[in-house]
Amino acid sequence: MLQSNLAAKAEQLNLRFACLPAESLLKEVFAHGLLGRAALVSSFGGEAAVLLHMLSKIAPNAPILFIDTELLFPETLAYQAELAARFQLSNVQILRADTTFTDPTGRLHRSDPEACCAVRKTAPLQAALAPYAAWASGRKRFQGGARSTLELFEAEHGTGRIKLNPLANWSPKQITSYFEAHDLPRHPLTAKGYGSLGCAPCTSPAKGRAGRWQDRAKTECGIHLPAQTSKGENA
Repeated sequence: MLQSNLAAKAEQLNLRFACLPAESLLKEVFAHGLLGRAALVSSFGGEAAVLLHMLSKIAPNAPILFIDTELLFPETLAYQAELAARFQLSNVQILRADTTFTDPTGRLHRSDPEACCAVRKTAPLQAALAPYAAWASGRKRFQGGARSTLELFEAEHGTGRIKLNPLANWSPKQITSYFEAHDLPRHPLTAKGYGSLGCAPCTSPAKGRAGRWQDRAKTECGIHLPAQTSKGENA
């Protein structure tokens, strides 16, 4: 689909579904096939349980793509297994990069974190998303930066896919309320001050996303950037 047509489609979807609750958006996409074949991409991070719980009630067999960079916190891997079992998610697909030649020493994150993200996250995700017409993420406007203007539906540049951000207009209070209302388990590192959770070497305790790639201008890993510029650039 031409990019202009895709952008027009995303605009129409935003107008049509502007007032629809997140659960209803997920139902339209994952149960009713609004966008064609779709997947949820989840980091199984601090706020991920909200979308995962919603989806488990709507389409527990829906594909969930989880990128294991092999640099994640052990707590994240344990949390991923816990949520998948608790919510009975039967189609969690774990993605890993072949770093035999691209990062044989496992130290690329120190010398070139942009390239490390491109190799360990962006490339395996783009390969896994090839069969899909759409995918959903858990990004929210309150996370700031480029995310502050998020729409519910986006035209993904260069791929022909539509991206869905069901929680784009949610507030931190809504996230907390959902966790409490459904008695959802928290990621174990949130109690230790981690506001955002990525790879262990590049994540420190801090409020919001301030703990990601500290002392660098980098704010995104690359999976949410235009396809033709994601390699070697700044989820």
